[in-house]
Amino acid sequence: MLEIKNLHVEVEGKEILKGLTLNLELGKIHALMGPNGSGKTTLAHVLMGHPKYKVVSGEILLNGKNLIKMDPHERAKEGLFLSFQIPVEISGVSISNFLRQAYNSLKEKKLSLLEFRYLLEKKARELGIDAKFLNRYVNQGFSGGEKKKMEILQMAVLDPRVAILDETDSGLDIDALRAVAKAVNLFMNDEKAVLIITHYKRILDYVNPDKISIISNGKIVAEGGEEMVDMLEEKGYVGIGKS
Repeated sequence: MLEIKNLHVEVEGKEILKGLTLNLELGKIHALMGPNGSGKTTLAHVLMGHPKYKVVSGEILLNGKNLIKMDPHERAKEGLFLSFQIPVEISGVSISNFLRQAYNSLKEKKLSLLEFRYLLEKKARELGIDAKFLNRYVNQGFSGGEKKKMEILQMAVLDPRVAILDETDSGLDIDALRAVAKAVNLFMNDEKAVLIITHYKRILDYVNPDKISIISNGKIVAEGGEEMVDMLEEKGYVGIGKS
């Protein structure tokens, strides 16, 4: 469904991704793990079309369509979603209004204010988010964990086909981690794919990935199933990168 082929990416003249190849399949949860500076967040931003990152060569195909020349909003309409590692605050814009505008700009079937509020509150309950938060400005005054839960709420409401979760598990206590994992599991079906980008294995105790890829120095250096977690425990990222 999402094919990344021999991707080379530069930032301010420095090569970050060095021939990265990765495939996401429908109905599968894929984990991408790697140390700091390995290129994980760069990949996430490139997939959504961040203008800071220059694609030197390679392809990004979603359902056979080349994403590289598309703007971020066009990629979103194709069904791509990114949960940010560091969510931004938007003063003066309520979560409810923000998500309703986003939803109606992406979907053919528009929802009325009441229809959308019903959907939003349903998804919030599934995440254990108090309805009073939905009238607050986007992420303003929120804790780190609350911001991450709001990113997952966006995913649940917008219902993309491919969700990229960039270190959504970082900064979460165990209860918030379980709520996020539950939302990911509820989101998944045979018509969707999820890429979980993470440093640590703890979220993988609650969301079982079908495949794990290890990135090091801008390339995929190893792939496999749950046994990759045991290899990380034994060798660490440095050991796997040299094997």
